[in-house]
Formats: sequence, structure tokens, C-alpha cells
Amino acid sequence: MSEPIIETRRLTRTFRVRDGLTRRTVVAVEDLSLRVDPGEAVGYIGANGAGKSTTIKMLTGILVPTSGEARTCGLRPVADRRRLARQVGVVFGQRSQLWWDLPVGDSFGLLAAIHRLSPADAASRRDELVAQLELKEFWTTPVRQLSLGQRMRAEVAAALLHRPRLVILDEPTIGLDVLSKQRLREFLVAERREHGTTLLLTTHDMGDVERLCDRVVLVDRGRTAYDGDLAGLSRTVGAQRVMTVDLAEPVPATALALPDGASHVGEEGHGLRHRIGFDSEQATAAAVLAAVSTAAEVLDLSIEEPDVEDVVRRVYASRR
Repeated sequence: MSEPIIETRRLTRTFRVRDGLTRRTVVAVEDLSLRVDPGEAVGYIGANGAGKSTTIKMLTGILVPTSGEARTCGLRPVADRRRLARQVGVVFGQRSQLWWDLPVGDSFGLLAAIHRLSPADAASRRDELVAQLELKEFWTTPVRQLSLGQRMRAEVAAALLHRPRLVILDEPTIGLDVLSKQRLREFLVAERREHGTTLLLTTHDMGDVERLCDRVVLVDRGRTAYDGDLAGLSRTVGAQRVMTVDLAEPVPATALALPDGASHVGEEGHGLRHRIGFDSEQATAAAVLAAVSTAAEVLDLSIEEPDVEDVVRRVYASRR
């Protein structure tokens, strides 16, 4: 088994905060044990105050853990922080690593020098990123004059300039329009495919998680509430897929002999359209369709996946 990119054991971080005239201890992260292997794309999600940003700061050496251990790219985040910086790229959606008053290209020149890239490597990687993220149109524009979408593309390119093994994205698409989000997501998928980059994503945009991640870690009040794939997250709260079928002739719901694991959830047009919920572990879409087809000819159908945001809310509600 290869060495993990991220590994924590009972990682904990507490803070002392003032509450009126007294001080109390707040637990931001508690007993977090996490392993992320090379090439994985992990969505690290949770409500505000769940401990996501605190975890990232400990993984990158910005914060010292109260207790427990962390290794990032095989290094100790605090003790080996300079060495770690060469292997990790970080993007904070509301903070910039670019120089505000300098043109984008000048910022990249400075970052190449900071990471001690050779002129040939810096030029090759720069040209690759400029082409893939379409930076040429504003390459000579000062960062402060960029739109939010342009700045975020430049931020991601800057974080990837030194070809890091691990990229940590904290709310990378916050405030972006639909087109800008799509461009950024497509680039990140291609970067991971071509270079084997490991991705750790924290976001409130469940569209980012669905399109970029094959694993989800949900945290609640500093503890892991779920670790697995999106389909498994839906199953933890009994969320169902829903098939909508349009029939050639009206059929009452009672005439549909649905398989185990499927249930009728609604109808329209006096029985011309039916909505059927089903649990993928108990009933396949093919089995549901076959059952409906015995009652009438199916003209059209669609399948809705469980809404991830609703699933996350239900997981939180079940833990309160």
C-alpha cells in the first residue's frame, strides 16, 4: 500500500474563548482520524463551524494541533512546513495569494522564484496553465482589476504552478457564475486525470462535490459523521431515487405491482404520469420500469437522484 497523502490520528484542536467575564474551551476538531491516498478526490463538507477550515490549517502547518498527529505528504505540517509548501497547493476562495497591484503574469514570476522552479519548468507549466484556464486575455491586467471568475482561475493556476502532489481548495467556486464554475470544474477533473493530483475540497456548493469528488467526509462539530461515497451518504438517511414515468393510457396507482424497495409517491394527469421512489440497494431502475410496463406502455421516463444538500441536512438533523 502506498504512503497516504493525508493521514491523521485522533487529531484535536481546541480554543479558549471569552464568554462574558469567563473563558471557556471550544472544541473545533475532535479525535479526527482520516486517510487520503494518492490520486483521491475527497469532499470535506459540513456546516459553518464544523471544523473544516481548522483541519486544513493543521494539515498545512498554520495551526498546531492541541493533541493527536497529522502527516501531509509524509511530512509533519508544522516542523516541515517549508518542505511541505513545495508539495501542497492551497486555494482559499476569499483570500488571495496573488499580488493585488501587480499584473497576473508578474505574480506568477514571483511564485516561480519562491518555489525555485527552473526557468524552463516555470515557462512550460505557465504556458500549460494559461492555455487550459484561458488566462491570456488578462495576463497583463493587475489582479485588483479582475472579475471574481478571472481571479479564481488565476488563483487555481497559481496554486498548481509548482505541480503539487496535493491541492486543497477551500470554497473555490464561491460567488462564481455558472460558466466560470463549469470551466473550473472541467480543468480540475483534467488536472487530476493527467497528473494524478490528489484533491481535498471544502465547499458548501454540493455541485462541486458531485462533479469533482468520488468520496465524501462529512464532519459535525469537529467529528466525522460520515466517510464514504455519495450514494452511501444518501443511504444513511434512507434517501431514494425517484423515477417519473409517462404512460400511454391512464393507470391507477393500485394497478402498479411495484417490486420490494419501491413505493408510489405521486401521480398526475389522472394516472398518465406516476412518480415512484426506490432504494437502489433493494430495487433496480430496470425492475421498477419492468413492473410499470406490465400495466401500460411507457412513453417517457426520467430518474432523479437524491438531492445532496437535502441529504446532508437530514444527516445533521438525525444527529441532533
